[in-house]
Amino acid sequence: MWADGPTAEVSNNQGQSRFELRLNGDLVGILGYYDFDSPPGRRAARHATVSFMHTVITEDFGHRGLAAVLVRGALDHARAYGWKVRPVCTYVQRFVNENPNYLEIIVPV
Repeated sequence: MWADGPTAEVSNNQGQSRFELRLNGDLVGILGYYDFDSPPGRRAARHATVSFMHTVITEDFGHRGLAAVLVRGALDHARAYGWKVRPVCTYVQRFVNENPNYLEIIVPV
């Protein structure tokens, strides 16, 4: 597979309103979000409430724990931005229930 092991990176693609998970540069997952308060294409303002809508991992990379890597990275970004997160996505809801250290940035759906 990879000589030195895969490198995973979660980044915010503001123009597409989604977080992206890349393994060795290849896009393998997305977490779409929606901010009802900011204009399209602009990052949500600090203290905004952002809805995490859906989490998708490409079929070839499913069942390897990558959704958790993506959601953790997205929640860490949200915390750093000062966002509150409304977890519409059921996977994000389950992740937060299993990782209560994110509860302070979560608002009810």
